[in-house]
Amino acid sequence: MTTYFQEFKTVDLILNSPAETRGVDAFALSLIKAERQLRRLVTHLVYQFPCFGPADVTSLRQTLGNNCRVYFEGFEQGFDALYPRSVKDLVGPEYDRLRPRLTEAIEHRNKIFHGQLTSKHLTREDLLGYVTDVRTWCEALARNAFGELGYDGFARNSFRKSEIARLWERFKLQFTDVRSYGQFIQQHMQRP
Repeated sequence: MTTYFQEFKTVDLILNSPAETRGVDAFALSLIKAERQLRRLVTHLVYQFPCFGPADVTSLRQTLGNNCRVYFEGFEQGFDALYPRSVKDLVGPEYDRLRPRLTEAIEHRNKIFHGQLTSKHLTREDLLGYVTDVRTWCEALARNAFGELGYDGFARNSFRKSEIARLWERFKLQFTDVRSYGQFIQQHMQRP
């Protein structure tokens, strides 16, 4: 769990700064971290298949990177399509409250990134409320994913084999090569 706390040190620095923009800055950075965590959990699962090794990392990255229609919800759908326990199971009892909050936060962040006004006239306190909820989500997911997979989604290099022997045998689907991974992305992760 130390990687979760290390990952959010930069958010804490921003929150504890006197900067007028600390609310929006911490808000945006927290969401980036949540999105990256879920992406890394999916790529970690994919890398567990015996058909993939160090020589495949570049191809695996390119296969995902070349698809411009995979977003947060797609990574959640991909995780759920692969692993027998869902993201909802791993986040736990707070999921039903937190998932809509993440959806709202992503919508607000997208407007902010495009220089648009949100319809909610968000205050710093509103943004900090989202930061708290994003962190709650990330911490629960990190803790439970680490217990299940031996990886929390924050440690660097998701392309590593798990210490859990034959983890890939638990998965609902099996990949045979990078091409089957690309098909999986199209079928389970990308937006129409």
